[in-house]
Amino acid sequence: MGQVPSMAAQIIITIIPIVGIVMGSIVAFFYLLWHHKRTVLLIEAGKYERPAFDLLSFCLLAGMLLAFLGLSLTTFLGVLKGFDYGLLGGVIPLAIGLSLLAYYAVRRGERGR
Repeated sequence: MGQVPSMAAQIIITIIPIVGIVMGSIVAFFYLLWHHKRTVLLIEAGKYERPAFDLLSFCLLAGMLLAFLGLSLTTFLGVLKGFDYGLLGGVIPLAIGLSLLAYYAVRRGERGR
């Protein structure tokens, strides 16, 4: 029961996550590099079209997700531990979500004018 794994097993277990992180970083680097080169070539050829991004829809979606996540975490942590520093784990996403929803409401109100 109290057997200690061999040194080779401990080294392998330690190296596996490091190799995974390094390989993931390499893949992400080459994706970004190739995407940049493709974009530069499209710009030089005159065929580049800026991708459409709807900021209001993003703010609404992200605000709702963060607000509900923050509300549920705040409630859970408040019941579990009471008012403690751990409650910030729920209050911070709640505040960010509410601020995104407020931004959405203000911008939508400006569009209506």
